[in-house]
Amino acid sequence: MRTFTNPVYAGDAPDPQAFRAGDTWYLVHTNAGGRNVPVMTSPDLVTWTPHGDAFPKLPDWADAGKTWAPEVIALSDNAFVMYVTVADRASGRQCVAVATATAPGGPYTAAGTGPLLCQADLGGSIDAGPFRDTDGSLYLVWKNDGNAIGVDTWIYAQRLSADGLRLEGAAAKLLRQTEPWEGRVVEGPFLWRHNGKLYLFYAANDYGSADYAEGYAVCDTPLGPCVKAPENPVLVSRDTASGPGHASMVEHAGRTWLLYHAWPKGAEGAVSPGRQLWLDEVTWADGRPVVHGPTSAPQPLPEERR
Repeated sequence: MRTFTNPVYAGDAPDPQAFRAGDTWYLVHTNAGGRNVPVMTSPDLVTWTPHGDAFPKLPDWADAGKTWAPEVIALSDNAFVMYVTVADRASGRQCVAVATATAPGGPYTAAGTGPLLCQADLGGSIDAGPFRDTDGSLYLVWKNDGNAIGVDTWIYAQRLSADGLRLEGAAAKLLRQTEPWEGRVVEGPFLWRHNGKLYLFYAANDYGSADYAEGYAVCDTPLGPCVKAPENPVLVSRDTASGPGHASMVEHAGRTWLLYHAWPKGAEGAVSPGRQLWLDEVTWADGRPVVHGPTSAPQPLPEERR
């Protein structure tokens, strides 16, 4: 049986999101190595190769250096939409831009003349993640950057237009930091359906510390209400991985996988090597996601069966 060992990418790859186009896996992450949105490709979720900058030209209204947490959704074989946090010059806050491309790895071009979303009075808007429900409807989840100004951080959701370029209806508050393990911050949300049940995954606490971790809530609809899981957090520091979180989820060969970043133990907050890319399986027990990680021992490749 063929195996792999974490981390699957030893370089700096914060806030990763993976998606598949054709036979290739793509992964985008927060700015690193002089690239606004670094993109990598893989045939198997394990071997990752840098593939340039998916967002080489920022919009005219944005400043470089704080381009965070990109996420992409495919609307067709040649229509891809990316939501990415950028530094909005006018407000001085982090806000969400929307950009489009005809190829999964870009280049993406910003749509519109300003941010898609910018709650400047609430500290800004960051960590936007798209979600397509089973009926085809599109939604966006994100957090207000309240910790930037000392107020609550809420995870919000709102309906998206069919082309993914506009928000529709009213925004709904899904949850905020309330539990001791969450510290002052909840962030990095994404929605996921499994066997008809809707889950909201999110990271919490200080991203530069060993206290950073991943939890989830169960939601009635993409607009809530949502109830946090009593067993949270479900992914915490252990072995050689410290501060695991800000994840994305994929399915491959009948198995569910979580990709997330983590610091090497003892290097929390360090510039080098930064937040590395980890991959671990998620199984489902009576409707509960069980994250089998962080792992540091060899485990079967995603296409292998246990």
